[in-house]
Amino acid sequence: MTDKLGPPPQPFKDFSALFPGIAKAWQTLSSSGSAGPLDDKTQRLIKLGIAIGSRSEGSTHSATRKALSAGASPEEIYQVIALAASNIGLPSAVAAFTWVQDVVKKT
Repeated sequence: MTDKLGPPPQPFKDFSALFPGIAKAWQTLSSSGSAGPLDDKTQRLIKLGIAIGSRSEGSTHSATRKALSAGASPEEIYQVIALAASNIGLPSAVAAFTWVQDVVKKT
């Protein structure tokens, strides 16, 4: 499971090695959820919105990286943050912006 920007982070690899059944179930969920009419970029932007909404820095980093890999522009990614702001509040939206910036600046 490698995207265009490199392999998964080491903690994910370590977790998967320790819990191969969970890793396999995760892959099954992911591939099953991807089957449908939405293209990969749209799916990745939706997953980014969910990561932002869950207020998870690690998930937001990962979702941003994967959205960029799927062809999303930084502007599209920033719009996801703007859309989330009315649901999660301004302080959380600003935090999400900094998490996204961590990834966008590296690309």
